[in-house]
Amino acid sequence: QVQLVESGGGSVQAGGSLRLSCAASRFTSCMGWFRQAPGREREGVALINTISDSTHYADSVKGRFTVSRDNTNNTLYLQMYSLKPDDSAMYYCAAGSLSCELTSSFLWWGQGAQVIVSS
Repeated sequence: QVQLVESGGGSVQAGGSLRLSCAASRFTSCMGWFRQAPGREREGVALINTISDSTHYADSVKGRFTVSRDNTNNTLYLQMYSLKPDDSAMYYCAAGSLSCELTSSFLWWGQGAQVIVSS
């Protein structure tokens, strides 16, 4: 079992920045950030394989978002720059194992952090 608690969401104007944090009871081999906006499918935004340290980003956020982790306190971060209104969504931290590129690999989810980007 893995407990995940997100923080750092909020409202920001387009072009602004936010950093999300996810306090995890432990890291698993696959950690990631997903988002879901009303009427849209859940999207994997930034994923990290904690064994290889490889990362994967959705095309829509490449060059603007960075996923990182602090192993000393089991915290996962999502630094978001140049935010756009389309980035508005509920952001979820997730943990899993096996194939990090598959959403089905993520078994544990946080409660979500709301991000609102106004134009």
